[in-house]
Amino acid sequence: MTIKQMLVVEGRDDTKRLQEAFGEIDTIETNGSAIDVATLDKIKLAQATRGVIVLTDPDFPGEKIRKTISRAVPGVTHAFLPRDEAVPDHQGSLGVEHASPAALKAALQHLFTEVPNAQPLISQEDLLAAGLIGGPHARQRRERLGELLHIGYANGKQLYKRLAQFQISRAMFGEAILRMNAEEANG
Repeated sequence: MTIKQMLVVEGRDDTKRLQEAFGEIDTIETNGSAIDVATLDKIKLAQATRGVIVLTDPDFPGEKIRKTISRAVPGVTHAFLPRDEAVPDHQGSLGVEHASPAALKAALQHLFTEVPNAQPLISQEDLLAAGLIGGPHARQRRERLGELLHIGYANGKQLYKRLAQFQISRAMFGEAILRMNAEEANG
C-alpha cells in the first residue's frame, strides 16, 4: 500500500507505528490538541501540494484536532481507526500507536474527503427513526454505525454533520442500519 498524501497524526509514537506498518511515510505531528499556527500552515501547504489524511486517536482530543484542522484547512481527507483497534496492551489511553498494522491498513482503505457546506442526504428524522438519537441505546448504535461506515464515533449532532460532510448516501446509510438491526436481532 503506497500513500502519497501526508498523514496528520498526534505524535511521534503514531509516526513510528505507521512507519512500522508502511515503511517510509511522511507525517505531520500536531503534538497534542493545541495545534499552533505553524503546524496548521504545514498542513495547509501539504494539502495544496500532496493532499492530507487526518488520522487521529479515536477519543475526545483526537476529535478536537480533526475539528481544528477541518476549520483551518477545508476539504481534508479523514481516516478513522475504530476504538477497539486503538486499545493499549497495558495501561494508557486509546491511540494510533497501539493499532496493529492490519488495523491501520484497514483504516487507510476507507478515506473520506470533506465536502464543505454539503447538503445533508440523511435527515435528523432518519437518525431518530434509526434509533441513533434520543433512544436508550442511541450511543451504542452510533458507535456501531461509525464502525460499519468507517467514519468513527460521533455524538448525535456530530453524526448528522459528518454524514453530510462525507456525503454518505441514503443507500450506504440504509445498508449499515439493516446490518446493525440484523446483528441486534441475532444477539
